[in-house]
Amino acid sequence: MNTHVSAPRHLESYLSGVWQRGAKDGKALLNASTGDPVAFIDASGLDLATALEWGRQVGGANLRKHSFHERALMLKALAQALMDLKEEFYQESFATGATRKDSWIDIEGGIGTLFAYSSKARRELPNTRVLTDGDVEPLSRDNSFSAQHILSPLHGVAVHINAYNFPCWGMLEKIAPSLIAGVPCLVKPASQTAYLTELMVRRILETGILPDGALQLLAGSAGDLLDHLTEQDILTFTGSASTGQMLKQHKTVVQNSVRFTMEADSLNASVLGTDAAPGTPEFDLFVKEVAREMTVKAGQKCTAIRRVIVPSAFHEAVIDALRSRLGKTVLGDPAREETRMGPLASLDQRDEVLARISDLCEDAEIVAGHPDRIDVGFGDAEKGAFLNPVLLSCSNPKSAQAVHDVEAFGPVATVMSYDTLEDAVDLAQRGKGSLVASLFTNDRRVAEEIVLGMAPYHGRVLIGNRTSAKTSTGHGSPLPNLVHGGPGRAGGGEELGGMRGVKHYMQRTAVQGAPELLSAVTGRWISGAQGQDAGVHPFRKSLAELKIGDQLISNAREITLKDIEHFAEFTGDTFYAHMDEASARANPFFEGRVAHGYLIVSFAAGLFVDPAPGPVLANYGVDNLRFLTPVNPGDSLKVQLTCKEINERINADYGEVRWDAVVTNQDDEIVAQYDVLTMVAKTWPLAMAAE
Repeated sequence: MNTHVSAPRHLESYLSGVWQRGAKDGKALLNASTGDPVAFIDASGLDLATALEWGRQVGGANLRKHSFHERALMLKALAQALMDLKEEFYQESFATGATRKDSWIDIEGGIGTLFAYSSKARRELPNTRVLTDGDVEPLSRDNSFSAQHILSPLHGVAVHINAYNFPCWGMLEKIAPSLIAGVPCLVKPASQTAYLTELMVRRILETGILPDGALQLLAGSAGDLLDHLTEQDILTFTGSASTGQMLKQHKTVVQNSVRFTMEADSLNASVLGTDAAPGTPEFDLFVKEVAREMTVKAGQKCTAIRRVIVPSAFHEAVIDALRSRLGKTVLGDPAREETRMGPLASLDQRDEVLARISDLCEDAEIVAGHPDRIDVGFGDAEKGAFLNPVLLSCSNPKSAQAVHDVEAFGPVATVMSYDTLEDAVDLAQRGKGSLVASLFTNDRRVAEEIVLGMAPYHGRVLIGNRTSAKTSTGHGSPLPNLVHGGPGRAGGGEELGGMRGVKHYMQRTAVQGAPELLSAVTGRWISGAQGQDAGVHPFRKSLAELKIGDQLISNAREITLKDIEHFAEFTGDTFYAHMDEASARANPFFEGRVAHGYLIVSFAAGLFVDPAPGPVLANYGVDNLRFLTPVNPGDSLKVQLTCKEINERINADYGEVRWDAVVTNQDDEIVAQYDVLTMVAKTWPLAMAAE
């Protein structure tokens, strides 16, 4: 089976709403397995300044018309459409050297990131166009002057410069949070595998799901792109540290304080715990994980394990186990089912890896997979960029330099030993900052000491053991809900991380003013703003009728000793402060027996709830519940209930309403304060959809 059978094509860029080619024929991009041309790439003569301005003016304006939930649904629809087209992407991906298993990470993993961001955004963000960030900050005693931090989308373009190893996932994991935030994207993929990125962008645009200007593609050199960035633009980069540092120091990036995040070289480590001796489940899991990280994508992963840190007593056992496992790796044509590892992305990349192996040999010796004897099961070792997995051993890592400085971006790892847990932490830290580290142990003390020692130097730390073996996602798998990045040589940036990633593309602003005007800005009622009498009980209003600030002030209810004792007997909560007068008085917080906090919340509900069937469909919880003043027998309570926030679910017959609940006593002291969360019908009676 051929890995790529179609005739070479000239890649095009999609800029300013038009597919366009560069002025020259361009550079040939070769099939990683056969050396045959796949495509030609060139971006000379393209007007990148106009493209950026088109993205800002057209794309940004179009995206900001929509709410977070509407943009999230775009991603869901896009993911569904791309999943239907996945086989086309798989066929194209073989030319990059990736096996189908490797491509699954890139293609379906990338599409899965769209699904994940769509779901998380609709669960965790309001259906608005602006976010509030944190609580209201009161700035005056009389509550007439307050502040609220808000997050709003930057009015620029997110320029994503990506690496060659994940031409689909690398793009999708970056555009997902950008688009959720309301910021258009211009994607510049690495040339070597840009043909796969270009194909996917074509299919994305053909769906018509994204508004005009939301996504652009630059296939070829970045040219003068960075010269035209403004203070509202964002620049992200994945690739070598040297290139990233050059971009970070670009005069326009510096002068305009362009928001910049980088994911760069990373000498990731995996540590075998002192308890994980040969024969333990942790030892076997460790060996399996190291071998997998060396061979998946032919080791061309920014998260791959480069340094294998093991107790001195287990050093030879680890090498023997890895040598045996790596020896079973079938190298060849990635389109064949028998192949377990395909070639590197290009012959140039293989030459680069071979040069770095030579550098590593200053400190280490090759113990498996000699690079001068390439054993290809299915393919041509001369034309294809094939390389055996190469395992090295470093006998004295404390005095070594190259093994902690040189990254061979391929199927290469170095085993090094340690004597104490402090030594293991020290060796991990010598990577000068990495994306991820892993530890395999079943010992609580080992886990605590090594993880806390490694954490400041790593963006993510995975602990592997027998308990999580079946469910663990593994050392090298970035997840949409976890941050992906690392300090120091790893770039100092953060990607993914759920809604943390979305907020990277937004500006945090502290807005100060009267609560009434802050409410107008945020679309959320703020304490100190006026509430209005709803005219009818607010629980009788559907979303179509309910307004922010609709308010109910309840009647008062006296709390008796009988109420307290009945609640204690009924619930079984006979804590002494409720039942024993002398013990309660001895408590520094109370002057005698007090009402249960949950009795107060229950009685408060009885004061504000309208019991008849109506638009309020369900109560699904409370947020930020605090009990502020003890309630004694004889105290009288009332509730102020205010509609605080309304979030319509655009694909349902109901929405979420957040109510501000304040319970006060007869002296107007706040007894309890919390948010009540309810599901409310958009209209009433509710027209339920037929099953």
